[in-house]
Amino acid sequence: MAIAKIVYASLTGNTEEIADIVAERLEEKGLDVEIEECTQVDAEEFLDADICIVGSYTYDDVLVPDEIADFYEDLLELDLTGKIYGVIGSGDTFYPCFCQVVDQFDKAFQSTGAIKGAESVKVDLAAEEDDIVALEAFADALVKQLD
Repeated sequence: MAIAKIVYASLTGNTEEIADIVAERLEEKGLDVEIEECTQVDAEEFLDADICIVGSYTYDDVLVPDEIADFYEDLLELDLTGKIYGVIGSGDTFYPCFCQVVDQFDKAFQSTGAIKGAESVKVDLAAEEDDIVALEAFADALVKQLD
């Protein structure tokens, strides 16, 4: 059975919610899903997964949030060649740098040699119906890459 590993950072609970939506869809597709808050996991654990997913929020600036900064730095050092990845996140369109941390993690994964399995999903604040549809499509696209 394929393994999907989801690591997230959530300030208000919004990013945790979107990570849970993706996890539920992946489980429905028959994957073994491990979901963990970023301070409880090492980036090296992605080496044991077939699909690697990061979810993070972007606050008012474009800096990677403090609680996931070490994970981000460690991710840059990994060789994830052959792994499938995806990035999700939440932010607030009030700020000019909406969900920029999602883009930063996308670039980090690219540097590891991993294969982008789905377009990133950026959620404005909390997930609404159209976001849920996009997150489920994101999960479906990742699973399709396993074939």
